[in-house]
Amino acid sequence: MTATSLIPGLLVPGLGGSGPGHWQSRWQAVIPDLQWLAQRDWDAPSRDEWLEALSSTLAANDKPMLLIAHSLGCALVAHWAAGAGSCTGVAAALLVAPADVDSPTRTPAEVRSFAPMPMAPLPFPAVVVASRDDPYVGFDRARQFAGAWGCRLVDAGPVGHINADSGLDDWPTGQAILAGLIVRAAANRFPC
Repeated sequence: MTATSLIPGLLVPGLGGSGPGHWQSRWQAVIPDLQWLAQRDWDAPSRDEWLEALSSTLAANDKPMLLIAHSLGCALVAHWAAGAGSCTGVAAALLVAPADVDSPTRTPAEVRSFAPMPMAPLPFPAVVVASRDDPYVGFDRARQFAGAWGCRLVDAGPVGHINADSGLDDWPTGQAILAGLIVRAAANRFPC
């Protein structure tokens, strides 16, 4: 796996954070220079608080960052990008298993402050990775997100919510997707 030293990486977990068996936690242990986005409360998310945490973390970095988001973290990135304009401080984003915050049958009430999901193109390169049997988002809905955001969609197959319960360990397929995104982001020239 290529280190993210040219493009600093920021892990953006979803509801509940990402425990020790989650691929995000495992990646932080094996990929140099990955930061963890800190939140005051992972179990009772406030969109405004989470947006402020993401904004201040990005503002504190002198280089555009690579966002590596999971579940509700994907909704956070979409909301943040919707208000960021064209000069975002983000090099690219890996958006894994985006939670359907608009669906009360798919997601819990705790995430409702993130609805409606922004459906505008992202101002940076991004890839959406979705599972065929994710309980928190239907595959067709994930395809809608990818299309609206201007992202490439990667079909992960039937692996649930692409979390610790999916048994992915270090998720080498995800690391390969990330490596391709890093190459793509490094080839971009940032106008601001």
